[in-house]
Amino acid sequence: MDNEMVFHYMVDGDDFTLAGETSSKVKKRLKQLGLPPEVIRKVAIAMYEAEINMVIHANGGTIDVAVSPERIHIVFADTGPGIPDVEKAMQEGYSTASNEVRELGFGAGMGLPNIKNCSDEMKIDTVVGKGTTIELTIYVT
Repeated sequence: MDNEMVFHYMVDGDDFTLAGETSSKVKKRLKQLGLPPEVIRKVAIAMYEAEINMVIHANGGTIDVAVSPERIHIVFADTGPGIPDVEKAMQEGYSTASNEVRELGFGAGMGLPNIKNCSDEMKIDTVVGKGTTIELTIYVT
């Protein structure tokens, strides 16, 4: 892998049958590129959590993944309701998911904490009523 490769994905909102599909595609691609298993694991977990959050809270969005020999940079962008209290949302167990979502086995309030734990760098930009953008960097070396 000589230079940066960029992949763009659309995440469909409100369709739990497709939730996790993008993270699976990226995981497969990273394996094909021969990246270290620990890096692939971190990327897969962070992406899955963010993807599920997009489906639950934001009616979908976009994911851009840039892969270089040094790092994997991922940008999740949505036009959902935004996060009113990021500090609270970062607390393990805090969730605004509906009862219906919880009955499906999602919405345990571990999404953002798991994303942060799997990332070397994480930045959240959110505006209530406009949407949220999360940028992650996971270093390969």
